[in-house]
Amino acid sequence: MLALHTPEGTLADVASTKLTQAIITGELLQGQKLNESDLAERYGIGRGPLREALRQLEGMRLVKRIPHAGARVVTLDREMMADLYAVREALEGMACRTAALRMTDAEIETLRVLLEKHAEQIEATDGQIYIQSEGDFDFHYQIALGSRNQMLIDLLAGELYQLLRMCRYRTSRLSSRTRPALQQHRHIVDALTARDGELAEILMRRHISGAWKSISQMMDEENDSKSKFIARSKTASGS
Repeated sequence: MLALHTPEGTLADVASTKLTQAIITGELLQGQKLNESDLAERYGIGRGPLREALRQLEGMRLVKRIPHAGARVVTLDREMMADLYAVREALEGMACRTAALRMTDAEIETLRVLLEKHAEQIEATDGQIYIQSEGDFDFHYQIALGSRNQMLIDLLAGELYQLLRMCRYRTSRLSSRTRPALQQHRHIVDALTARDGELAEILMRRHISGAWKSISQMMDEENDSKSKFIARSKTASGS
């Protein structure tokens, strides 16, 4: 039996999509307090659908509701990121191993075609950006589906998906990662084509481990810059 969507439910889904994109891209900053009146005006969302959208975002782990303090955008600190990438490496490696046995030849060929579209995007930005759109245009999402393992799908393409996208958005703009990441994706597809689940898992785990090393280094550099700025400010103020 098909579920009937009320107008408010549909509006809440639209609102959820808008807010999700704003959080992933940093338009709504990490740790930012979410004021319902401001959000309703800024995004043209009614208060009812907005509240439902915020509940949906809590379920996606993009928003945290703090007692007596209201809702805030999640903050991806180093500890949380390290935990998330460790889980991601294990789960996506497992998904890749299983997908090598369960994906059809046509699905693997679709992945190969998808990567050519990604290559065009990278070249269009002169290697500066590698942003994968949501769902069907997302290489990692497609492999999760290809695993045919419902628990992996629920986690990687459901419960954790938007949080993972939020993490991946940060590395998508590291020019040192764009072309190497694409090449790593191609090697993974080659392993899937060969039905070599062990190699596919190893390559995916290396790929995600490399992404974490890049983002970890970026966070260290950002923290170092902040520390130097604070030190210079204190020196200038004579404190």
